[in-house]
Order: sequence, then C-alpha cells, then structure tokens
Amino acid sequence: MFARLKAAVATVSITGWLVAAGLLSLSMRLWIAGTFPITGDEAFFYWWGVYPDWGYYDHPPMVGWLIALMRATLGDSIWSIRLPVVLLPLALGGLVGWALAPLGRERAAWAVLFFWLAPLNWLNTLITTDTPLIFWSVLSVALVLRAERRERMDSSAWIHYALAGLALGCAFLSKYFSVVLGLSYLVYFALYRRERWPGFVLLVLCALPGPAINIAYNMSHGWSNIMFNVYNRNEDAAFAWNKPLLYLAMMVYLITPAAAWLAWRQRTALAAVSRQQRLLACLVVVPLLFFALLSFKKVVGLHWVLSFYPFGFALLALALPKDKLRACAIGMALFAGLHVLAVAGLYATSPNDWKDTKLYPRIIRSYKTSEMMAQVTAPGVVLMATAYTPASIYGHALRQYVPVFGPGNFHARQDDMLVDFSVYQGKTVRIVRMDAPQLDEYKPYFDSVQVLSYVQDGVPFYAVEGRGFNHAAYRDGVLTTIYQRYYKIPAWLPMTGCPFCERLCGQVRCQK
Repeated sequence: MFARLKAAVATVSITGWLVAAGLLSLSMRLWIAGTFPITGDEAFFYWWGVYPDWGYYDHPPMVGWLIALMRATLGDSIWSIRLPVVLLPLALGGLVGWALAPLGRERAAWAVLFFWLAPLNWLNTLITTDTPLIFWSVLSVALVLRAERRERMDSSAWIHYALAGLALGCAFLSKYFSVVLGLSYLVYFALYRRERWPGFVLLVLCALPGPAINIAYNMSHGWSNIMFNVYNRNEDAAFAWNKPLLYLAMMVYLITPAAAWLAWRQRTALAAVSRQQRLLACLVVVPLLFFALLSFKKVVGLHWVLSFYPFGFALLALALPKDKLRACAIGMALFAGLHVLAVAGLYATSPNDWKDTKLYPRIIRSYKTSEMMAQVTAPGVVLMATAYTPASIYGHALRQYVPVFGPGNFHARQDDMLVDFSVYQGKTVRIVRMDAPQLDEYKPYFDSVQVLSYVQDGVPFYAVEGRGFNHAAYRDGVLTTIYQRYYKIPAWLPMTGCPFCERLCGQVRCQK
C-alpha cells in the first residue's frame, strides 16, 4: 500500500503538495475554530482583551492586545479571536519560505511543506500567549537569516538586524521564552559571527523597549510576572527521571515519527548541513538543550517549544537527499491523516455519548454555559465562581466579568488586579460550583448562606447564595491568606505600586 501511495504522489509537484497541504489544513482549522467551544485558557485571555493593559499577572501583554484588536475590528466572537492562530501557519510558512529562498527555492518549499504537514498545524485553533510569541519569533529569525545572507554590512543588512530586534522585543512582550531566542542569537554571534557583532548589538538595542515596558509594569504591579514565573509556579519543581523521557517523547511526536526516523537515518547529512547553516543549527540546538535541562525538574509543555519548531523542519529539508524528501512528506501526511480521522470521529459523537465518562460535566459546562447561567442569574445578585477556569467561561458567556471567591490557585491571578471586593459589601453573592459545597467554608463571610441546586442536561451543579457579604471578614480570612501565599515580594525588588497590596493594606508593601 505504501509503495502504491508513493508511486501515486511521485508525479505531484512540490507546488501541488503545498497548495493541498495549505488549503486542507486551513479548512480543518476553520472548521474546528468555528465549532469548538471556548476553552478555559481562551476565556481567561479573552478578558485581557476586554481590559487591555501594559501587562497582566501571568505574562506580558501581547496576546491581550491581539484579542483587543480582533474584538475591535472583527467583533466580539470566538471566531474573531481565534482567527490569528488559524492563519498563523500560513504566515509562518511564508516567513520560512522567504528566509530560506536564497538557499534554494525548492528546498525552501520542502521546509514549508514539512511544517504544514505537522499535525499540530492542522489542529491548533486555540488563542494563547504562544500565538504572538511564535509569530514574532519566526519573523525575527527570518529577518536575521536574510541579514546574514548579505555579504557586506550595507544599509539593507542594518535594517534587517534592526527590524529583527524590534520583532524580538515584541516576542518578549508575548512570553518570556523569547529569552531563549535571544540566547540562541548570542551563542551564534559569539561563536561563529563575531565580525557581525555590531549587527547583534543593534538587534539587542532595538529589542530593549520590550523588556523596558515589562519592567515598568512589574514595578507598578508588585512584580506579578516574576512572582508567578520564578517563585509561585516552581514551588513543587523536583527532579524525576520520567520528565526528560516525556520531553523526548513529546519532541518525537511534534517532529512526527517519520521525520524523526529520517533525521536519525540521515544524521550525518544533518550534521553536515548544521555546520554549513550555523544560525539554523543554533536555533534548533540551543533551545533543545535548554528545555532538555529544564525537563529534569519541570514537565516541559508542548507549547513551550513551538516558537523554534519550524527551524527543525528547515534543517531537515536542507539535509535530506532528494529521494527522501517525498518519503518524509508521505510519512508526515499519513500521520496528520490519523489525527484528522480522530478529530472526525470525535465530531461524530454528541455530548450524550459521553454521559458515562468523567468528562461529561465539563462538556456540559462548555457547551451549555449560557443555559447554566440563565438558571443561576437573578436581579441584584453578584455571580462568582470557585476557580479561574469556570469563572472565565461563565464570564465569557455572560459578557460580564465573574470574580473568583476564595484563594484560587497560583495560575491566572488576574483577579487580584481587577477585583476590589470592598464594592460587594452587604450584597448577595451566588458562588457557582460543580460539586456540592460545604457551607461552613462560606459562613464566616456572610450574614446567612444557603445552597441552591440546579440540573443541566442531567448534570447537577450548585450555587452558594450568601446574603450580606462581609468584606472585613473576607479581607482577614481570604485576602490576607492570598497575600501571604502569593505576594511575599523580595525586598530587593524596587516597587512603585501593587494594586492588590494597596487595596489590602493601603500601602505598596503590606507588613502582614
């Protein structure tokens, strides 16, 4: 069967491959984007677009700016905020092709094709902080690659380095993993292109506005990004052998088994091309080593490596013998096809088909959010939730912000920046939850509490209705706990503001 398939596609030109892969994968992404309900992460980032700022608790601001732009131009819909990630593979393919064209248009086309055949580029339609990070990172690399093709440091080279720096600064304003891209540049210029050091210096100078904006935001917001990314999220980080093994398995999956196997079989040719294309090699090897070291203590997320993802396919396309290029494409196409079949199978089911699974309550919460909220809303009642994911999903359905009642988690604490609980003093609050509540957890913060029960498509859910909210008790019992857990800001970090601390104790640094 494989031989017949190989013979059938042997007559198809690389242009035909590109058109088919580009259009089919785009159609797949459009279909998923238009039919899949909003996820918790997307609903959380949606509110960043509603309240655009110079930064947010977890990450720099770029995805919030992007969502705000999409809402302002194409409307407030899931489809509009997902459109950038739907179109992202096409944009990245264009940048990769443009960057590699001086090395040979045919090989550049194969690099784009390999990237487009990766299953992730058929399935990913979820807007996250990685969407702008990937775009700006690949744009920066494409500009550096073109600058490096200039034989002299002429005006065109200087412009390319400067624009690459601006793109790197924008990548930094998307996510901190852009630092790994900067590290890759540093290794490349320090080891192989010291004669182009002025170009690297210009690149760095043009990137600096990004970190400057982020530092100013952190100084005025209690260093929330640093507290989250350096301290709070790493408290449970510990060595385990399974973590690097998971990282290795993840990379084989992302590259696809066919491409990984051919890369191993052609490792001599791959090493030779890496020596010739040292910038591409640094953009692959440095991040791989960085995340490999990190994997000994942290489970490396699949999305962490995506801003470097296309360059591995570029190296592979330059290294494989001509007779192996189509074999690689066929193997990758088959692997992508399995994913398409799996998604089609899932879409052939209905929510009722999942009734006997643990996922069913979450499915109903995602697909029937508006109906659930219609049951629980009431005039003069403030809706809240017990965690950030459901709060964001409920708020998106209602188109009104839903705060989190209680301490929450170390993730997604934008609530601390947005919500002033003192405005709810004396009000009636309904705290929506999917499991039966323990009323003793709520009694200290209200004059009276009761449990309200509801059912949506066979799934029970509840609301704790608290009458007469007591802000002073909540401040002492919950907000002070949040401060002690998440806002022990090191004294050596200079601060000009901290919205949470200022509401809690009236000072930039609380002494609790």
